[in-house]
Amino acid sequence: MSKLLKTLKRTVVLEGWVNSAGRRALREVFEAYRAMLQEMVEYAVEHNASQATLHRVFYSRFREEYPWLPTRVIKGCYRDAVRRARSFLRLKKKGLAQGDKPVVKNITVTYSDSQDWRLVGGDVELRTHRGWIRLNLRYTRQLVRYLYGGWKLSSELKLKPAGKRILVYLTFRRVFEVSYNPNNVIAVDVNENNVTLAVFRNGRLGDVYRIETNLGRIVIAYSERRKRITGGKSTKDRSVKKALRKLREGERKTDIIYKVARFIEELAYINSAVVVVGNVHKGKRRLVSRAGSNNLRHRIHQWSVSKLVEVLDNKPIHVVEVPEAYSSSRDPFSGEPIKGYAPSVIRVAVRGRRVRVAKVVLRLARLSNGLTLDRDVVGAVNIGLKHLTADGSPVALGSTGPHEVRVKLVNPHQGPTPPTELKVIETN
Repeated sequence: MSKLLKTLKRTVVLEGWVNSAGRRALREVFEAYRAMLQEMVEYAVEHNASQATLHRVFYSRFREEYPWLPTRVIKGCYRDAVRRARSFLRLKKKGLAQGDKPVVKNITVTYSDSQDWRLVGGDVELRTHRGWIRLNLRYTRQLVRYLYGGWKLSSELKLKPAGKRILVYLTFRRVFEVSYNPNNVIAVDVNENNVTLAVFRNGRLGDVYRIETNLGRIVIAYSERRKRITGGKSTKDRSVKKALRKLREGERKTDIIYKVARFIEELAYINSAVVVVGNVHKGKRRLVSRAGSNNLRHRIHQWSVSKLVEVLDNKPIHVVEVPEAYSSSRDPFSGEPIKGYAPSVIRVAVRGRRVRVAKVVLRLARLSNGLTLDRDVVGAVNIGLKHLTADGSPVALGSTGPHEVRVKLVNPHQGPTPPTELKVIETN
């Protein structure tokens, strides 16, 4: 067994409120920060300045103008200004920027020194130029879980004004010891409507899971509904925004992604395995460059492939990226190119609150050893082989075992128990 240390970070967003004296003190802090940020952003856009340049130009003047502001708040303003300036210049290069210079609308003040704030009695006490003020917090179960679950509170505090409320961002860190067997692999192949997992134990192919996410269908349905709702109107229209918000596309996609990541995490923990994913960023750029229409390009961008990899990286598991080129076009058992796939549609009974029939779309090919496998299964198996072998050479199934691969169909909303199985048997 191999071991590695992995540091994870979690941010909890809480609502806070203060009394009238604290509100006046925070208002002065926010106004000073906004004025500094606006001036720095304009200078950074005009001169393409870095953080070091902004420090040399503005630090002494702002220390004299706002001597009551903590030094690290001013230095944090440099990073914020450079980030906003670079984002504006990128949009301007693409012709998407509004106006000749950026306008600061929302701000977030960062206190990165633990001497300027503390967590006392369930509330945040902040040191200002008018003395210590108390921010009363609205507790959540998420905060309690991190406070008493072995996570360490970091020295960084972020405050964001939101109307009459103040959003408080608390950051927690924890170091995990991840144990894994290098020969046990969970290979992940992310597709438009499913995520296929190939489980290798001791370097040999075991189970295969097909998680039906239907993200592609959600994207297409949302796109069509969006066209009907807008009807030529601007998406900034109040009634249009309200109707689009009810569709909950982002919430539904995020919910599915986190459930899939949870399933993969449990599978990796049970098997003490390494999670291997394809290089989704490079693959996504390749697909976008080959897309022939704007609709297809939009669908590729909305698959949330990189989001799933990001969520997996934030889990206490070992995640490795490998190139996924030609992963679906090569026979994993002989290394020969696959000539083509035949489309097929099967119907299976899915158990849940009630038995229903689900339609599964497959693309099948007969391989060299007589197995007939789906294209997504082939891709997942090849991704696992690229990690297990330095050159990605094929590894056959055990000669003494049965030559079959059982593909387990999984619904992400019903937990880790597969509701049914698809058996792809050897064909002669």
